[in-house]
Amino acid sequence: MRNRFMSFMSFISMTSAFGMLLALSLTALPMSAQATKAAPKSAALRMPDGHPDLQGTYDLATMTPVERLPGDPPVLTKEQAEALQKAEADRRAVNATKLDPNRPRLQPGGDTTPGKTFFEILEKAGGGAVGGYDRLWLNQGTQYMMIDGQIRTSIVIDPPDGHVPPANAAAQKRRATGRSLPTSDTGENADVRAEPRGSFDDPEQRPLAERCLLGFGSTSGPPALPDYFYNDLHQIVQTPDSIMILTEMVHDARIVRMNAQHLPKNIRRWMGDSVGRWEGDTLVIDTTNFTEKTRFRGSTENLHVVERLKRLDDKTLLYRFTVEDSDTWDRPWTGEMAWPATNQPIYEYACHEGNYALGDVLRGARRQDAEEAAAKAKK
Repeated sequence: MRNRFMSFMSFISMTSAFGMLLALSLTALPMSAQATKAAPKSAALRMPDGHPDLQGTYDLATMTPVERLPGDPPVLTKEQAEALQKAEADRRAVNATKLDPNRPRLQPGGDTTPGKTFFEILEKAGGGAVGGYDRLWLNQGTQYMMIDGQIRTSIVIDPPDGHVPPANAAAQKRRATGRSLPTSDTGENADVRAEPRGSFDDPEQRPLAERCLLGFGSTSGPPALPDYFYNDLHQIVQTPDSIMILTEMVHDARIVRMNAQHLPKNIRRWMGDSVGRWEGDTLVIDTTNFTEKTRFRGSTENLHVVERLKRLDDKTLLYRFTVEDSDTWDRPWTGEMAWPATNQPIYEYACHEGNYALGDVLRGARRQDAEEAAAKAKK
């Protein structure tokens, strides 16, 4: 199931192929928790060193997709959002009932009927045609993101069309040779769909997220993105010399070294080397030195991400990021999110390296090898 889920997460950015989605990627619950507004002076929380206090736990779960869906305008009216939210809530209520243990078996090949809404398609893809996650497993976002009084329909704000720029010639060439196979962020790899022969030969060649070494969907970042399923909490712990961003999924922890120089280029990390500085009341995090195992959306080890975090009020941070890799995209692109504070606890994410799913993936590949060899021998 884990492998199917990795394949599913690649699907998130492919939604532009489904005209049926239109504007139904919404939830049915109130939007107030993600609304952002100008910070009152009384909310200017400060650390002893005088810098803004960004500490707290934040819930990144949202119904706003990374890229704008077909037919969606850049922003929605309150009435539009509420109508679509109700439709999604009704769908979730139906699917929240207990599964009948005596239900009939699926037809051979599983249920391949197309989903009718954004989240229905994601859930069907997440479990594969034979079924997977039921409502018990899901803790999805319940609101659209509202920033500057606008109900946004995409996290991407530049380009203005709400879409990540297309992969350039260099990235397409890597894809053709299988060299852009994602290894950590399978969640948003729109330009990688086919896995080359041999990618199942070695467990260390499998995606880091599939091996439970990093969270899928770039939830750990950078950039930190929602995964649209569960475990979207992030905790910030701040000192004058370093800032930690802990991700609930796979308990990834990024350490931002303040006012430091980047490590030598020969020292590379899965989540890159993050160096921070203050520009007024905005925390700027500059991350380089990724490994070739990161491949965010098929990117290279030359990926460069700049993040900006600032406090909007005592319960909300504004998170903006810019992604750049000239070997993958011909121009940088930018996204923006609200990070609302939460009092919910961070739970253990019990996925671990070497779990049953990875063994099944490799056993399935060996079975396929044997069947293909037998077929050749008969010829």
